[in-house]
Amino acid sequence: MKKIVVLGSINVDTILNIPRLPLPGETMAMGDQSTAGGGKGANQAIAAVRAGAETTFIAKVGQDHSADFMLDTFKKDGLKMKYITVDSEAGTGKAYILLDEDGQNSILIYGGANQTITVDDVENARDAIENADCLIAQFETPLDATLAAFQIAKQNNVVTILNPAPAKTDIPQKLLSLTDIIVPNETEAEAITGVKAVDKKSIINSAVKLNKLGVKRVIITVGSRGSLYYTDGKESFVDAYKVSTVDTTAAGDTFIGYLAAKLDSNLANMVEAMKFASKASSMAVQVKGAQNSIPYVDDVKI
Repeated sequence: MKKIVVLGSINVDTILNIPRLPLPGETMAMGDQSTAGGGKGANQAIAAVRAGAETTFIAKVGQDHSADFMLDTFKKDGLKMKYITVDSEAGTGKAYILLDEDGQNSILIYGGANQTITVDDVENARDAIENADCLIAQFETPLDATLAAFQIAKQNNVVTILNPAPAKTDIPQKLLSLTDIIVPNETEAEAITGVKAVDKKSIINSAVKLNKLGVKRVIITVGSRGSLYYTDGKESFVDAYKVSTVDTTAAGDTFIGYLAAKLDSNLANMVEAMKFASKASSMAVQVKGAQNSIPYVDDVKI
């Protein structure tokens, strides 16, 4: 069984249904609201375990009811939680999701305990990282912890996947040099490269720039259009499955978790893994919410 380690965030999501984003100074009535498990790290870990991988999660929660809610969810999915620790001062992370009638979202994040993950927390999980097939990280937790985890991974020939989200314009070169696969969406790719991904040509140009920054393999996801894979001067485009979108929350996280679970250790099946991940992602966008929308592998057929 594939062994995956995810270093990342845990959030409790509050989803606010609105007709559209309010204008500056505007007061707007909203529809209903709901609460669900979220956080990019948690979403990707759950996607990986539901895709059939043995998945270990390095994360932090507060000492509160939100933590209990999230840990119960993880137990049900069989996520390995040995390295999820408790911060006695910071609260469990929160996200407030503005979801419009077209299924598009805008998200506000309170980092909380996610921002207290340390290099020591990563060192405590060294054994799990050293024995993994793949390590995944994002930018909702401290950068120094991510860098430490990637260093351990590369010392042990573990594949590293970086999801540069939320978008950053100043990713350290050292981290990029330790990254085997970078997976931004078009907004995040633009923040890093300055290239606006408006069509296939510009998406490729953005990927080329990322490649030149030191990451050999680049995947840029472009929502309902699909995803581009670029390496060694060659590109492959995987079309998205055409579905009726209800909520795009966790779609990218589902893609990354499934991608990691389906990749061979030599990465030779990248395009096939992307197609499978795209299918899982297309199923996620048809359900409102984050973790509850992530499908199980037995239901994902291409």
